[in-house]
Amino acid sequence: MNNFRDQLEKDINKLVGILKSEDELKEILKRRLTKKEFKYYSLSLENSNDEVLQDILRCDQKRLDEIKKQTILKINQEKIKKEFIK
Repeated sequence: MNNFRDQLEKDINKLVGILKSEDELKEILKRRLTKKEFKYYSLSLENSNDEVLQDILRCDQKRLDEIKKQTILKINQEKIKKEFIK
């Protein structure tokens, strides 16, 4: 199972600096993402497949794709990226 730190390093396009601790990153994500986006991101760390994600998030494939895209876009916003850095 991945942790938030490893996953963020993969998802952030241009990472400048060192990421904060796991707990701090989790708090920032919880504060900045919607409940569904945060739930999706947490579940994706457990390598859940799309069917499991759809079931838990109660959505169809189209909505799941939107959540994935929106989450990655938010994570890559400059002001949010700055919060991740020590």
